[in-house]
Amino acid sequence: MTASPPVLEVRDLRVRYGAIEALRGVNLQVQAGQVVALIGANGAGKSTTLRAISRMIPVAAGTVELLGEDVTRLASHQVVARGMAHAPEGRGIFLNLTVRENLLLGAYLRDDRDEIVADADKAYALFPILAERREQVAGTLSGGEQQMLAVARALMSRPKLLLLDEPSLGLAPQVVEKIFAVLREVNEGGVALLLVEQNAHKALQLAHRAYVLETGQIVMSGTGRELLSSPEVRKAYLGE
Repeated sequence: MTASPPVLEVRDLRVRYGAIEALRGVNLQVQAGQVVALIGANGAGKSTTLRAISRMIPVAAGTVELLGEDVTRLASHQVVARGMAHAPEGRGIFLNLTVRENLLLGAYLRDDRDEIVADADKAYALFPILAERREQVAGTLSGGEQQMLAVARALMSRPKLLLLDEPSLGLAPQVVEKIFAVLREVNEGGVALLLVEQNAHKALQLAHRAYVLETGQIVMSGTGRELLSSPEVRKAYLGE
């Protein structure tokens, strides 16, 4: 029996900004059911990696495969249709639209109206505060509520793989706990996660597997537990 392909397979990914090579041959995998964390210092190329994978920026070389299909040259909306969603750094929600309207935009490629309504109800169940705010303009939400909305909107496309860029950035500790609890629940519901997160300790606690990115290259990988106990990682990224 042939094994299923990884949800995501990235091989020798290279991205250039003019003469600067921002990614220099990144290789990583996300298997079905996994949470994979990508950690590294500011400027290491973490956000660039996610943006290249989700086809928001051009790739100079290498391949991105989603569920065994080469999607390297597809447009971003085409990879969404194939099962990938991206909750970007800065949240990227529509500030002048309501919570409900933002959620519905997350399902813009779908036409199964009844199922869309059901998925919106699931999103409200994950984040009850959004249910209370459903007719509120998104720009008036707190930072934590906006982050919850960004995650909920990404889930509206029913992704097999969810990319998350700095979901805890600038949030109060109790909000971070809520976000990570929901991410664990989403993963246990069958969605694979690729997580870029400045809170390396939280990310590695959640992750089944993790990679360390330095100056556009993967320099270390292992299970989340292995990297949590690595002296190099503890010194460089955990402040120990």
